[in-house]
Amino acid sequence: MPGVKNVIIGLDTSSSPLLALVEKEGKIYSSRRKGIKQEKLLFPVLKKLLDKQQSCLSDTQKVVIVRGPGRFTGIRIALTFASMLKYLSGAQVYGVTVFEAVKEQVLASKAFKKWKAQNPSGVLAVVLHAFREEYFLQFFTPRPQAPQWLSCEELLARLSACKESLFVAGSDKEHTPLTDLLQGRWPLADFKDCLVRPDTLAAFARREDLRNDALEPLYLKPARFELLGK
Repeated sequence: MPGVKNVIIGLDTSSSPLLALVEKEGKIYSSRRKGIKQEKLLFPVLKKLLDKQQSCLSDTQKVVIVRGPGRFTGIRIALTFASMLKYLSGAQVYGVTVFEAVKEQVLASKAFKKWKAQNPSGVLAVVLHAFREEYFLQFFTPRPQAPQWLSCEELLARLSACKESLFVAGSDKEHTPLTDLLQGRWPLADFKDCLVRPDTLAAFARREDLRNDALEPLYLKPARFELLGK
């Protein structure tokens, strides 16, 4: 029906591959596309997904984006797109972090629920690869602690210093499991729960407790930091 705003768009441009989804009336079409210049991939990918739903950008009711952490330029692409739809078509805009998305996926998993039953005071740690030998870390205890940007050595020291039992989720370089990095020192989440999924982004857009207009980027690491020196 023309003029009805009933489409949800979800985007994760914080790293490669780009993740895009379009949901309409409970049906989700999604795509992952590898490439550094995500600004060139975004609109062709979205057009294909919208065509499958027989919709267009003006039908968008809600946009949910991943606001970080990740590549500075990548995060800006999603933020700019969401801001554009908000002001041009009145779409509601929501932002979530990779940490939050992975946490929701892991908390719903059978493996974590079983582990939590055996470790009621245990802590979930979400670890994400940042750049070279650097990582992002956030503890959920159950309240989330402030996310951190750490060297590999600092990360392992911080995990080891945790006094409670740890359950670790996340991904390493090139979106690979953390197995080699952590060497079996802590139980790991199933890897399928450690990469942001289309259904998870769509679910965030439907949550009543998610703050609308949450477009504050989470960079953690300054832009062009590698050129400045640590």
